[in-house]
Amino acid sequence: MRTASITRRTAETDITVFLNIDGTGKIETDSGNGFFDHMLTLLARHSRFDLKISCKGDTHVDFHHSAEDIGIALGTALKEALGDKRGITRYAHTVLPMDEALILTAVDISARSHLSCSLCLPSARIGDFDTELCREFLNAFVSNAGITLHVNQLAGFNTHHIIECTFKSLARSLRFACAKDSAAPDDIPSTKGIL
Repeated sequence: MRTASITRRTAETDITVFLNIDGTGKIETDSGNGFFDHMLTLLARHSRFDLKISCKGDTHVDFHHSAEDIGIALGTALKEALGDKRGITRYAHTVLPMDEALILTAVDISARSHLSCSLCLPSARIGDFDTELCREFLNAFVSNAGITLHVNQLAGFNTHHIIECTFKSLARSLRFACAKDSAAPDDIPSTKGIL
């Protein structure tokens, strides 16, 4: 089974993450922010990853440290669960609509961390969630998972829809990139022989 359990404790956050790549989309999350819990639920459901995420953060300051550190822990868990990446598909992309929003995500599980993100978020807040934290989470996740991620907003003007569409599209891209390649189940998908 491709699973990982991560514990991350700092002066700002106390986080535990369990990830099962080969799951069914089960989710238990207590991030400390209702909107972000909603996004993590979408990520689990549409990737079919089983996720358990608990975060006790310094939310009396704001949600920045929690969002970033959850990204760090989840990215670390994905990297650990993938192991040597033998037999994975490696690449995937998804163009996903949600009402007026249309988001393209493209993933390369490459061991090279890069985020290119072109989201245009009209609202600074959704409830008590600072929308700029969407990019902070993605950057922390990508940096610690060792993946390349492109996020292109093709359409959209409702900030909730744009961010929700991003998490759903990312989930689908991760689902297909992490999937086993039945044509090459024992191969490392790289001419280098290592990822």
